Amino acid sequence: MSEIKRVAVIGGGTMGNGIAHVCAQGALDVVLVDLDQGVLDQARSTISRNLDRQVKKELITGEEKELILGRIVTETSVAAGVAEVDLVVEAVPEKVELKHSIFDTLDREAPEMAILASNTSSISITEIAGRTRRPDKVIGMHFMNPVPVMKLVEVIRGLATSDETTGAVVELSKALGKVPVEVNDFPGFVSNRVLLPMINEAVFALMEGVATAEAIDQVMKLGMAHPMGPLTLADLIGLDTCLSILEVLHRELGDDRYRPCPLLRKYVAAGWLGRKSGRGFYSYAS
Repeated sequence: MSEIKRVAVIGGGTMGNGIAHVCAQGALDVVLVDLDQGVLDQARSTISRNLDRQVKKELITGEEKELILGRIVTETSVAAGVAEVDLVVEAVPEKVELKHSIFDTLDREAPEMAILASNTSSISITEIAGRTRRPDKVIGMHFMNPVPVMKLVEVIRGLATSDETTGAVVELSKALGKVPVEVNDFPGFVSNRVLLPMINEAVFALMEGVATAEAIDQVMKLGMAHPMGPLTLADLIGLDTCLSILEVLHRELGDDRYRPCPLLRKYVAAGWLGRKSGRGFYSYAS
C-alpha cells in the first residue's frame, strides 16, 4: 500500500475536528467533511483555538500554526471530500444506522485502494466492513478525547481486516505521535468495555443517593488516582454517547451488568448531555 498522504475526516464535531487537527499537524493534507457548513466553521475555530494553546505553551510556533491550518480544507459533500484520499476516518455520532449509511457512501465514492476507518467507540468493525466491497481495507481507529492531547489510538481489526491495512494504520498512528494498541473486534473493544460500566455504576450510585456527584468523583480521583472522576468524564464524553455505547454493550453481550442506568436515560431525554449542552451531572453555564 502506498504512503498515506491525504486524509478525509467525516464529521466536524469534537472528535472529527480533533482528528483533523492531529492529522494536519502530522503534515497530512486533510479534507474535513460535514453536511453543515456552520459545523465546519465552528470546527476550524476550535482547531485554531487549540493550536493557539500549543503556541502559548511553545509546543509549536505561530508560523507552524498557520501551516497546519493551511493543510485543512472543508467540504459539505461526502463524495467530493473523499474522491482523492488515501484514508477516510469516519467520526460521526455513535448510531449504527448512520455509520452503515456513511460506509455505503464511502465505499462507493472513495478510491478503490483507500482505507476506510471508523472512530467508533463500540460498534462492530466486522459489521461495518460487511457493508462494503473492501472489508480487508476497513478498520477501527478509535481516538481518545481530547484528540490533540490523548496518546492512545485503539486499532480494531475486523474479521477480514488485512495485515497490510493494520500495518499502515499502526504506522500512521505512530507518525502522528500516538501510541497504537491493537485489539480484536468485540463490543466496546477494551477501552469502553472497561470504562463505561464504571461510569454507569457511578450514575447508579448517584441515583441511589449513595453520595453526591462531587463526592463520587472525589473518591475516584483521590482513592484511585484517576485524573478526573467518572461523572465529570461522562460529561466530557457526552451523556448521549455514553448511553449509546452502553446500549451496544447491553444488546450485543446480552448481559444486564451493562444495562444503562435509568438516571442516565432521564438526563439524555432531558437534553442534559454534559459539557456540549451546558448541563449534565454538573452545570457548565457561563
